[in-house]
Amino acid sequence: MKRNRKAKIVTTLGPASSSSEIIEKLFIEGTDVFRLNFSHGSIEEHRKNSEIIRNLEKKYEYSSCILADLQGPKLRIGKFENKSTKLKLGQKFKFDLSNKPGDTKRVNFPHPDIYEILTPNSIILIDDGKIKMQIIEQQKDYLIAELLNEGIISDHKGVNIPDTILPISSLTNKDKGDLSKALDIGVDWVALSFVQSAENVKELKNLVNDKALIMAKIEKPSAVKNLNEILNVVDGIMIARGDLGVELPPERVPAIQKNIIQQCREAGKPVVVATQMLESMIINNTPTRAEASDVANAIYDGTDAVMLSAESAIGQYPTESVMMMNNIIKSVENDSKNYNESVQMQKKHDTSSTDAITNAAYTISENAQAKVIVTFSVSGRTTLRMSRERSPVRVVGISPNIKTARKLQMAWGVHSCLGQDAQNTREMVANACTIVKKADLAKAEDSIVITAGVPFGNAGSTNLLRIAKIVPSNEELT
Repeated sequence: MKRNRKAKIVTTLGPASSSSEIIEKLFIEGTDVFRLNFSHGSIEEHRKNSEIIRNLEKKYEYSSCILADLQGPKLRIGKFENKSTKLKLGQKFKFDLSNKPGDTKRVNFPHPDIYEILTPNSIILIDDGKIKMQIIEQQKDYLIAELLNEGIISDHKGVNIPDTILPISSLTNKDKGDLSKALDIGVDWVALSFVQSAENVKELKNLVNDKALIMAKIEKPSAVKNLNEILNVVDGIMIARGDLGVELPPERVPAIQKNIIQQCREAGKPVVVATQMLESMIINNTPTRAEASDVANAIYDGTDAVMLSAESAIGQYPTESVMMMNNIIKSVENDSKNYNESVQMQKKHDTSSTDAITNAAYTISENAQAKVIVTFSVSGRTTLRMSRERSPVRVVGISPNIKTARKLQMAWGVHSCLGQDAQNTREMVANACTIVKKADLAKAEDSIVITAGVPFGNAGSTNLLRIAKIVPSNEELT
C-alpha cells in the first residue's frame, strides 16, 4: 500500500467508525494515524479498535499508527435544577462549592484551587465562549461574576479561563489511569491536553518512560507563549484550535497556526492541525468551500498532518471525510505554481553528522534525479530529520523496530515500513531496493539515495550515504 501524497491524515474513531468494516475503509482511503479519544468511549472500545488496526497492519503489510488523546483537566460547572437557565446581560452570578442544583443566580463550580487565581477583572468563559463573565468578587469558597452578554447556561458546560496559568497539572487521575491502559494497548503517540508549560510535558514523559512519543496540544495562550520551551521537550505538536479559539480572539488563530507550523518545521517536530477542519461533513457528504480552503491552507503552510475529529467519530460520512481530505491534500501537493514543499528553513539548529548526511541526501536526490530517499533508522531520528528537509521525493523510512516504523507514520513525506537490519553495505542496498520496488515507489533503472549508520543496527549513528540503482529482478545487484 502506498499513499500518493506526503502530508498525513489523522482520523478520530468513535461510535460512527468503530466497526472493523468502517475502520478498514478509513485505512484504505487514506488514514495514516488513528486517534483514540479518551475523553469518550470505554477502554474496552479503545482496545477493540486498536486490535482491528493492528490486524489491518498485518493484512496490508503497512505500518499502522495509533494516537491516544488524553482528556486533561477540563473545568466544568455542575448541574442545574431545570438542566439549563437563561442569564441576562449585567446580572450577577455566583460560583460556589455547594452541591445543590444551580439556578438563575448560582451554580456549583467544584474547583476550589481555581478560586485563588480568579481575582477581580478576570474573565471566565462558559460553553466554548458562548457565555462571557467578569469576576467582581473573590472569596475562598465562592466567586461573584457579572454577565458580559446574555445567553443560556446548562449542565456540566466547560469553563475556559484565558490569559491565566492554572495551578493544576495537565494530568488528572483519570488521565493517569487512561495512560496506563493506553500504554498497555500499545499506542504509538500520546497527546497531552491543556499543556501550559514544558513542565507539564516532563511530567507525562516520566510516566510514559519512552513507551510512546509525546504530542503536546496547544490550546491555551500560555502554551503559545511557552512554545519554544515546550518544543524542546516534546516529540510533536497538535494545534487544537477549538479551545485555542475560545481563549483567544478567533482572528488571531490563523496567524498563530502559521507561526507554530513554522517553528515545528524548524525544530524538526511533527505538527498536526486539528479541530473543525471539515465540520459540516458531520451531517453533509461534502464540505463547505471555506472548509476545503482551511485544509488546503494548512497543507500550503507545511503541516505534517491534518486531523478529522467529530467528522469521523460521530459524523454520518466518516469514509467520505477521509476521502475528501485525501483529495484536498493531493490537489495542493500537485499545485506546482503555488506549493513549494522544499522551502529551506530559515535557520539550522544543529550541525551533527546526521544533519550533514540528511542535508546532503536532499541535495543529491535533486542532482541525481533520484526517485526515493531511503533512511535506515533504528530509533527513527534520522527519518524525522529527513522529513524536516521536505524533500521533493518520497522518504522511505526503514526500521527493524516495529514501534519505530509505526511512530514514523506521523511524519510528513515518510513511507514507513518494517525491514530487516543489514549486516553490510551490499545487504543494505539489496534490502532498500527490494522494499522500494515492493511498495511501487521506484522501478528498474531508477536511482535511489540511501542513508544508514555504520556499524549497522546502532541507534544514533547515521554516517553513510549511498546512491544505488534499481536493477531488473533477474539481474544481480552490483
